[in-house]
Amino acid sequence: MRRRTGGDGHLMASTVLVAGRELRAGARPFVIAEAGVNHNGDLDLALELVAAAAHAGADAVKFQTFSAHRVVVAGARAARYAGGGSQRELLRGLELPSEAWGRLKLAAETAGLVFLSTPFDEGAVDLLADLPIAAIKVSSGDLTNTPLLRRIARTRLPVLLSCGMSTLAEVERGLQDLGDAPVVLLHCVSAYPAPLHDCHLAAIGELTRRFGVPVGFSDHTKGDVAAIAAVALGACCIEKHLTLDRELPGPDHRASMAPDSFGRLVTAIRSAHSAVGDAEKRLRPSEADASAVARRSLVAASDLPEGRRLRPDDVAARRPGDGIPPTAVDDVTGRRLRRSLAEGERLAWSDLGGPS
Repeated sequence: MRRRTGGDGHLMASTVLVAGRELRAGARPFVIAEAGVNHNGDLDLALELVAAAAHAGADAVKFQTFSAHRVVVAGARAARYAGGGSQRELLRGLELPSEAWGRLKLAAETAGLVFLSTPFDEGAVDLLADLPIAAIKVSSGDLTNTPLLRRIARTRLPVLLSCGMSTLAEVERGLQDLGDAPVVLLHCVSAYPAPLHDCHLAAIGELTRRFGVPVGFSDHTKGDVAAIAAVALGACCIEKHLTLDRELPGPDHRASMAPDSFGRLVTAIRSAHSAVGDAEKRLRPSEADASAVARRSLVAASDLPEGRRLRPDDVAARRPGDGIPPTAVDDVTGRRLRRSLAEGERLAWSDLGGPS
């Protein structure tokens, strides 16, 4: 697997295109409403989630595509956050029929959303690729699923690869299994909900430096603090679970945001990105007035006669800053005045002759 490097040998983050959108550091964050399985196996509820995602201002809506018997063996238990019990029976109740995916894609695109889904088995990969879909999301649980990753790589679609529960070595292997597929890594903590103290958002920068691909954040925390912080740290993509009602039965509703909260999150993400801006340190237009009144100029510290050779205590720095800046004090002292100055009068370069 080849990744881009700069002249200093460090890896450079690339750009991945998803439905014409650039996913890269510094670009407007791509916001994914993770509807997941919050439809509870009901297509009408899934369609309502599409509408809610669009109303909230998301860029994309994402579901999960699977056949329970291809994902989990009989007798496997569900996670504690999902209530325990039989994982296969839980997943069976969350399946959507194959004909649902075309309807959901049409509804999403009609609403101006990019339609995405996470396949959990090879058949689901083929179904989504045949729709076709704009990009494929890989869950953290399948980061080490080499056969599935290789099947996904053959679609030649962009991949959003979640990195929850992983080590850097496992991420590297996952990228190798995906070959030349364009990849966005999603930093993730696979807990539902994830505690803020376990987020370690600094990993966004480490993943970017280590692998040279765009990095986003799949957010399982409560609230919006982690997502906003992730944007400030360069996340190119934010994924957050969306539900119509956090009190609905099902494994993910309590770790999801209701539509109104999700809409506020999208607004906060856009504002955070605007606040990050670019790295160039310069006078900003909004600072112009403050600069004019708060910066200082060199003035006569007392009444000074024409011909005086200026000493350091002959000048003072006073507001406003529309004259010679105080940083030029060493260039001013030692020079002779071409005219007399009253105390407090601003110096101009035309007032100054040579040192003799």
